[in-house]
This record gives sequence, structure tokens and C-alpha cells, in this order.
Amino acid sequence: MIITRTPFRISLFGGGTDYPKWYQDHGGAVLGMAIDKYCYISLRRLPPFFAHRHRIVYSRIENVRELSEIEHPAVRAVLQEDGVEDGLEIHHDGDLPARSGMGSSSSFTVGLLHALSALRGRMATKRHLAEEAIRIEQHVIGENVGSQDQIWAAFGGLNRIDFRQDGAFTVSPLIVPRTRETELLGHMMLFFTGLSRHASEIARSQIENMGRRAAQLRAMRAMVDEAQSILANPGADIRLLGHMLNDAWMLKRELASNVTTGAIDEMYQAGCEAGAIGGKVLGAGGGGFVLFFVEPANQAAVRERLKSLIEVTFDIDTSGSSVVLYNPNGF
Repeated sequence: MIITRTPFRISLFGGGTDYPKWYQDHGGAVLGMAIDKYCYISLRRLPPFFAHRHRIVYSRIENVRELSEIEHPAVRAVLQEDGVEDGLEIHHDGDLPARSGMGSSSSFTVGLLHALSALRGRMATKRHLAEEAIRIEQHVIGENVGSQDQIWAAFGGLNRIDFRQDGAFTVSPLIVPRTRETELLGHMMLFFTGLSRHASEIARSQIENMGRRAAQLRAMRAMVDEAQSILANPGADIRLLGHMLNDAWMLKRELASNVTTGAIDEMYQAGCEAGAIGGKVLGAGGGGFVLFFVEPANQAAVRERLKSLIEVTFDIDTSGSSVVLYNPNGF
């Protein structure tokens, strides 16, 4: 039995510039963090006593004989790419719901790659996990996804990630005193909207519009430099990040018509009226989680105004994807 634990993420600035269609021409950068909410993948060899050869348990249960019969796209792709011949049983559990803008799909892919690598007795580096997850999702499955989620899932941390035109990336941990991290976390409130969506469909619209939204994407990319400077300077007013998040959300809304909905706009307006400085819908948009930047004195009012939503508290994950149970020879 192998169990991996892989973090979800919160992207703050630069989202959209991590799509290959953009950064292969212009370069890109994002700033954000992995958080202490996780995707758990358990993997074991399946004893040969069943009618099925593979069993995959997530929101559904699949019992199949052949890899080609697996309907979960990431599981099918990862196992086929690895040339799996053994019968396997795979279980997924998550601290947060799927399709919610927290990078859950990429956390799943990274966690499964990590578990399979461990089962094979291979030590997987964080870079290999990220690069392989990007390849699987973008080129094997053919999803409309960026390249940041896989990196945070593999590396963890509060980071700046830069994307080069040749497809390479660099991960730069932000040099921020712990007191500044605490101040940052103390100003953020995370709520689940109750709305799920298929990110790939929303991302497709954003990708198709990129040629007409270059000004917005350049402005969003510039915010990465500005936010990094604010965080690195303990004397800078951290509330500036809240105003920047609001500006980034206004720009993001222009990337495609399906980034927001009337219900999301009402939630966002309610949070701001109650005292939030700014915020954003996480991920591609259209639903999932909304992040608000709120001074501590105003958080009770925001919480009361949004009491119909589920609030999630969080901290920064610093470990990235990890193997938490390693017993490769046991059932």
C-alpha cells in the first residue's frame, strides 16, 4: 500500500499567463501558495481473486479489466503512459471538493504519479512530478489547463513561478519573514460558493480570446512583480494587496464571458459591502471558491454577511506532494 498527500493551491496573481499559448510567446509568471488542504491517493496491487483487474474509487467506482476501459481520464492516461501490467486498486479522498478552483485535478494527477513511482521503487523529484503532470494533462489528455497547478502541487510553498518561452519554469520561494506570512494569512478569508464547474470549458474560452486580451494579461503579469515587492517589504501596507486582487479580478472578468456569473457577482459584492478590500474567484472562474482580502477588524461582518457559504481556514503547505505511507509489498 502506498498513500500520497498532495496539496491544493491558491493562486493570487498572474493567472492566465501560465497557459502555454501565452507564455510560449510572451513568457509568464504567477504568485501564490500551496495550502494545507490535500488530495490523498492510496494505491495497492490488487490480489488476483476478482473478476475485475483494476478498481478505481473516487466520486464513482470503476471495476475494469483493461486500462482502456477506465473512464477517469487522468487515471487512464497515467497508467497507460507507465505501461502498467499489474492489477491495481486506487482510492481518492480530498479535503476540498473537486471542480472548485483549487487545482484539485492537478493535485490528483501529481499524487497518482507520485504513488505509482513509489510503488515501482522510484524516487520522484518534485520537478519530475510537475513536468510529467503538465505533459499528461496538456498533451496526453489534451485538457485546456495552465502549468501552475501541477507545480504548486509538487513543490508546495509560497512561491513565484516564472514560465519561459521555451517551456521551462523556475520556482522561486518568496523570501518573506514569518510575521509577514502571518499578516498575509490573517487578511485572507476563503469561502466555498457551492457552485462547481468544468474548468477546461471556461479555460477554452480564455485561451481562444488571448489574442484580443493581451493588455489584460500583461497587466496581470505585472502584478506579480508588484505583489512580490509588497510582501518582501515589511513596511509596505499589506492592504495594497487587497486592492490589487480587486483590480486583478476586474481584469480576469474581461478574459471570457463565462469567468463569472450573476450569483458570483452578488457574492463578491456582498463581501465587499461588508468590508472586504478585494478578492477573486479562484481557478478558471465560474464557481468554486472565492477568496476575500479583509482587515481583521472587518472579518466578523464579512463572515456574517456570507454565513450561507462554507468558510475554510488554511495555512501554507511547505512540503508539496509527499509519500505518507510506504508499504509496497503489502496488500
